[in-house]
Amino acid sequence: MVGKGFFDGCVLMILRIALGFLILLSACGSASEPPVPAQPTESAVRLETATGTLYGSLLLPSSTGPHPLVLLHAGSGPTDRNGNSALVPGTNNSLKLLAEALAARGIASVRYDKRGVAASAAAAPSESDLRFDTYVDDAAAWVRQLRMDPRFGTITLLGHSEGALIGMLAAKQARADAFISVAAPARRASDILREQLRLQLSAELWQDSERILSELEQGRTTGNVPPALASLFRSSVQPYLISWFRYVPTEEIQRAPGLALIVHGTTDVQVSPSEAEALKQARPDAELLIVEGMNHVLKMVPLNPARQDASYSDPSLPVAPLLVERVVGFTAHVQRLPRGPGS
Repeated sequence: MVGKGFFDGCVLMILRIALGFLILLSACGSASEPPVPAQPTESAVRLETATGTLYGSLLLPSSTGPHPLVLLHAGSGPTDRNGNSALVPGTNNSLKLLAEALAARGIASVRYDKRGVAASAAAAPSESDLRFDTYVDDAAAWVRQLRMDPRFGTITLLGHSEGALIGMLAAKQARADAFISVAAPARRASDILREQLRLQLSAELWQDSERILSELEQGRTTGNVPPALASLFRSSVQPYLISWFRYVPTEEIQRAPGLALIVHGTTDVQVSPSEAEALKQARPDAELLIVEGMNHVLKMVPLNPARQDASYSDPSLPVAPLLVERVVGFTAHVQRLPRGPGS
């Protein structure tokens, strides 16, 4: 017969074994490093068009999707996907930094090189064949392509500076779910150009420029361009200018579907904050955010000229935190719109 002492000894041995196993597990756990939080991932994306390939970057948050997505469109001229212009030395990386800040807050983004710029240079048509609508069609095609990706819930089109007008038109064409205008003019491009030329030209050249602008606004090309104005009004660029002058931002923003957000900075020395006020008047249901101290490249910089110039070539300056916060909050309320014909 087995006595009580035998059972007591077995129980004690089992407890010792279990305790040793727990101590071992505890030691293993304490020796291991805490898990590293997953980081947003960036990958290359492309859009095939009839006249060439456009290249861009997708930043995907580490969280589980589907994610809200913001399509970022750069401003005028040879400005690349990151917000850097070939005409300005150095980089500011404004759009890249904005995309990274959004990804850290759970918002996916795509930014891309316009045709003729950086990686998309080979997709450029000849100058005489380029139209403003070409850029609009490209942005709309990106929206349609991204719409088919199950990783994304809503698509908001964000345009910076001249890219805002392109964004307004593309949002309507492809029926994006929402639109964000950042540091954008409200007036027709020809009116802005007219104002700038008045301050720079002699009386005689001013009359010539006014004659040419009036013809282009009427949709007509014109000859007899003085050599001093040929770089701006050469015959090969006139069709593009005609296509651009056709659009008035205060009219087009009214046609952009879904929610709208207008953002501007008080230290923007390229585009006056009054332009944002005009866009708001044209679209009363849009939200208006004026960021105190934000300049044209979305950095917190005072009006000091030297500081302004330096910010255009300083990627170490972060984009304005309030801009990021508001874009995140805005996209959180965007809802998918029903698809229209062709969208």
